Amino acid sequence: MIARRPFGRTGHESTVTLFGAAALARANQADADRALEVLLRFGVNHIDTAARYGDSELRIGPWMARHRRDFFLATKTGSRSAREARDDLHRSLDRLRVDHVDLIQLHSLGHPDDWEQAMGPGGVLEAVVDARQQGLARFIGVTGHGWTIAAMHKRSLARFDFDAVLLPFNFFMAQDERYRRTFEDVLRICGERNTAVQVIKSIARGPWATTERTHTTWYQPLEEQADIDRAVHWAMGVPGVFLNTVGDLKLLPKVLDAASRFERRPPDEDMRAMLDATRATSLFGLST
Repeated sequence: MIARRPFGRTGHESTVTLFGAAALARANQADADRALEVLLRFGVNHIDTAARYGDSELRIGPWMARHRRDFFLATKTGSRSAREARDDLHRSLDRLRVDHVDLIQLHSLGHPDDWEQAMGPGGVLEAVVDARQQGLARFIGVTGHGWTIAAMHKRSLARFDFDAVLLPFNFFMAQDERYRRTFEDVLRICGERNTAVQVIKSIARGPWATTERTHTTWYQPLEEQADIDRAVHWAMGVPGVFLNTVGDLKLLPKVLDAASRFERRPPDEDMRAMLDATRATSLFGLST
């Protein structure tokens, strides 16, 4: 089984690995139900989906009739205006077949123009605060991608006391000193506030080099169990973080298997050797 710890200030003891339900975006219900069995087998009790993850919310909906109490349920809105975000949330609740979610997150809030709209008058932040007051969502988070997102999360946390943040972090990204230091700043701020930190892209190898894709991830993932073990164990070694699983159902059991066997973080020399052997590259272009 996978270890659990308090998910920030929410009062929920979440498994250290959370189910990244982008993996269900193009799945049929039969495949989704098989994934549920995998989650239950490993004891995963936290689902992270989004309004923009294809059919993901539709696939999770049937689970909720039987397993709502078994999972902390998070979704996201990518809208920037309050009106559109309210529509997103109500649609998500319908698709998920629930009367509330545990966590509503501002999805991919990384561009400065989007940020100003989202956090300003009539922006999405107003809608999710209203949703919390109405009991439609219990907690509020913010997510994002790219080399600048750690800095943007610092800005977001200065504007609003979010309950959770989500951002990419892996050994490759940690080699960029600016990103690593800013990520550590986010980790420190969140630690002081008891804000949950979720990391993504732990097993990313780089962009797809060809048009032929063997997995449903938008990036090329690590595939060998030994490499997945190293990447997952390195990410799980970051103090206090939660690891969102891979957006591919075929790789999901490998990630959870690795997480269930976590004991210690692999040494940096092993990680560097893996990066060289797998020819890992940046998902987000050059850092700035």
